[in-house]
Formats: sequence, structure tokens, C-alpha cells
Amino acid sequence: MILPATILPALFFYLFASICVASAFMVIAAKNPVHSVLFLILAFVNAAGLFVLMGAEFLAMILIVVYVGAVAVLFLFVVMMLDVDFAELRQGFLQYLPFGALVGVVLLAELLLVVGAWVIGPGIPSAITAPIPTTMTNTEALGRVLYTQYIYYFQASGLVLLVAMVGAIVLTLRHKTGVKRQNIADQNARTKDTAMEIRKVTSGRGLQP
Repeated sequence: MILPATILPALFFYLFASICVASAFMVIAAKNPVHSVLFLILAFVNAAGLFVLMGAEFLAMILIVVYVGAVAVLFLFVVMMLDVDFAELRQGFLQYLPFGALVGVVLLAELLLVVGAWVIGPGIPSAITAPIPTTMTNTEALGRVLYTQYIYYFQASGLVLLVAMVGAIVLTLRHKTGVKRQNIADQNARTKDTAMEIRKVTSGRGLQP
């Protein structure tokens, strides 16, 4: 039996959407952090499928290549290499539970207020339905929007990410005592006398301390 052309995209939409929502829930519900990262990768893959159904194949490719191929895998390796004792971190969970519940209630109230007062602007439907020229690809259209209308926001987001990256490096950089490190200044300032030592070894006796 051949399904109608209108039913098949709807089936794929509900399939990708349901798996994506379930994976997003398991990201915060899974007790093992490695499993959380794997569910995050599954959510990214299904979100990419939704982008393909919308005709935004470039965003789907970026989501797979950048987020799944780099960010999520990096999270996975960091979680596996740090070997954090999460059981110890959860010991103070009940102590901060009332404060966390209060913050959750405040955020829920803000979301309800935003959703309740949300309206569609009069010019939004015409802007969304503006057709893309047939001679322009999806990637070119996206690039023109990012680098013309939203160029300042795009640069600001890049600056925020740069500051976050530098901050993460500064917070995690720790110098351990007793670890030999390279000192460029000492290497450049050394002379022949300090770089090597010539000792005369007697035959049959070896190098003595």
C-alpha cells in the first residue's frame, strides 16, 4: 500500500518529534552522565531530521557535524576522563531542594506569563511566508540573513562564546606542584655550560654519582 504524499511527512514529523522530546527528557532524568550525553546526541539527530522536513538541510548538516560530531562527543570524553564522583555531589541535594524548588516555581511562573501574553505581530506572517528566490539556495539565503540583517547579533554571540571559552579555561586551569613544566624563558637563556655536563668516565667502572 502506498501512503499519500501528505501523510508520510506527518508520520516522520511525529516520529522525530516524539523521539526528540523523549531523549530531551532522558538527558535530565538519566542518572549516569554518560547516558545523558548519549541521549543528547539522539536528540540532536532527531532535531536534524525535523530540520530536513522543514527544508533547512544546511541547519540539519550543521547540527550533525558541529553539535553531534564535536560538542556532544567532547562532553562525552570530558565526562569519562574527569571521573567525577557524582554520588558525593548528590549528598547535599536534599539540603538545597527547597531553594531549587523555589527557583523552579519562579521560572514556571515566568514561562506561563510569557506564553499567556504572547501575540503574533501583524507583520510577522508576511515576513515568514516571504518566498526565497528560486536561484538562491537555502545556505545562501541563510548566510544573507545572518551577515546582513543580524550581523551585529551574530558577532555579539561569537564574542559571548569566546568569553565563555576563556572563562572555562581559567576556571579549570590548575597548576599542580611537583609537575615538570616547560619554561621557554629558561630554555632560551641557557648556555653551553648549563645545557650539558661533560664527565670523564673511567674504563670498567661506569658513571659514578
